[in-house]
Amino acid sequence: MNINRGPLLVFSGQSNRPLAEEICQHLGISLGKSETIKFTNDNLIVQYEESLREGDVFIVQSFSTPVSDAIMELLLMIDAAKSASAGRVTAVIPYYSYARSDKKDAPRISIAGRLVADLLQSAGADRVLTMTLHSPQVHGFFKVPVDHLSSDLVIANHLRTTVPDAEEGVVLAPDSGSIKRASSIARRLNCGLAFIDKQRLTDTQVESRALIGDVKGKKVYIIDDEISTAGSLVEAVNFAKRMGAEEVYVAVTHGVYTGPAIERIAALDAVQVASSNTVLVPQSKIDGSGGKLHVLSVAELFANAISNIHTGESVSTLFE
Repeated sequence: MNINRGPLLVFSGQSNRPLAEEICQHLGISLGKSETIKFTNDNLIVQYEESLREGDVFIVQSFSTPVSDAIMELLLMIDAAKSASAGRVTAVIPYYSYARSDKKDAPRISIAGRLVADLLQSAGADRVLTMTLHSPQVHGFFKVPVDHLSSDLVIANHLRTTVPDAEEGVVLAPDSGSIKRASSIARRLNCGLAFIDKQRLTDTQVESRALIGDVKGKKVYIIDDEISTAGSLVEAVNFAKRMGAEEVYVAVTHGVYTGPAIERIAALDAVQVASSNTVLVPQSKIDGSGGKLHVLSVAELFANAISNIHTGESVSTLFE
């Protein structure tokens, strides 16, 4: 099915402009022109510098540091686009950080993942395009269509092309919540699967209790959705090595790398740590990792999804 819409227009907030530019290169169009100004009182103002009338507008913005500024800028960009008579506005959020706040697991707290979804819809977003939500149920917080991309294909291709005899290794899920993602990549690599059974000791302390599967003498690929401070990653890598893993490779979708993450990765007993460019990783962090950090591009996947949405084609075909 091919739908006649207004012109395809892609704009970017300030959180991850390099990804937006790369997406536009794959689409064969120029990144739209807009300006965001922060006043001395921390207020933001957004202005588009070209016509959006009846356009099919896609706004790329990751929820990365400073997260509150990124969210506010995206809300203003959506609102300004609707006010400028855009035909449709799609919020492209490669990294939706508030997906971690998906349930009320403590008294008197907000389910922020749902609240931010409400704000995006109130601002005027007609559609959302995102990647690897921490919890799939966050998809249900939206009352507008959501296209939920996966980085599994990109990660599997990376491991297949960089690790010799990759099919002889084992994909290791660091907890039971990561099994589905790890299983998908194991099928793509045609290799083994294992997972770590964890026991929660306190609200902040988790202990690796048992390994389900066999990693002894094998290459192990630890797969997860994101790395923040890398505390859980260090535990998973060390546990895999204690269980006899020969080499450990790490691949995640979102490389947030906050706090002591880079120092921990540099000291990690792993061959490499790869993440996609859903979050902008500065060169200084790559250099500080001792050569272990690798950044994989998901720009082509986002470009193909945007193209399919624009023309009314299925996005799910991108994963077949």
